[in-house]
Amino acid sequence: MSHSESNEETSILASRGDWEDVARTAAGDLIGRSDEEGMDLLRELLVFDLDESTYAISVERVREIVRMRDLTSIPRSPEWMLGVMALRGEIVEVVDLRLKLGLSAGEPNRASRIIVLHGDAERVTGILVDSVKEVFRVSEEAVMPAQGFEVTSVTEICRRGEEFISILDPDSTLGFHDV
Repeated sequence: MSHSESNEETSILASRGDWEDVARTAAGDLIGRSDEEGMDLLRELLVFDLDESTYAISVERVREIVRMRDLTSIPRSPEWMLGVMALRGEIVEVVDLRLKLGLSAGEPNRASRIIVLHGDAERVTGILVDSVKEVFRVSEEAVMPAQGFEVTSVTEICRRGEEFISILDPDSTLGFHDV
């Protein structure tokens, strides 16, 4: 596929508004892998710790990672809503992911980070995590559906060595589908 054909395909996908497909196509172009060639597609996941467990989200949803900072609380908001912060001229809601997932509360420390996520309709939300570990590349075949979990936030799992990584769906986790 020529560079102009690739750009044309990316433009068509972008016009449909499916930014995840656009990102995957672009990533496939960069690493020279595609479904048609019969090679494994790689998925990139941002891996982070939360309450002594390992979780991940697709890097395609991550806008940036920032250190913990002062937040302005929002009156009468749920306990898991930590508040808002100003980030490059935008107001960003910050959610305590531990509390949102029903885990025990934890105090932010030097390793804590806020992962700022892209959402639908230009919504931007930050999630507070205990620490960010790495970007992990895994083949699509190594990702399995999470079966038997009551938690709808964990949609898939994968292995990294002897450890399992729970892959979160940010939309379900943060309730974007309910908005």
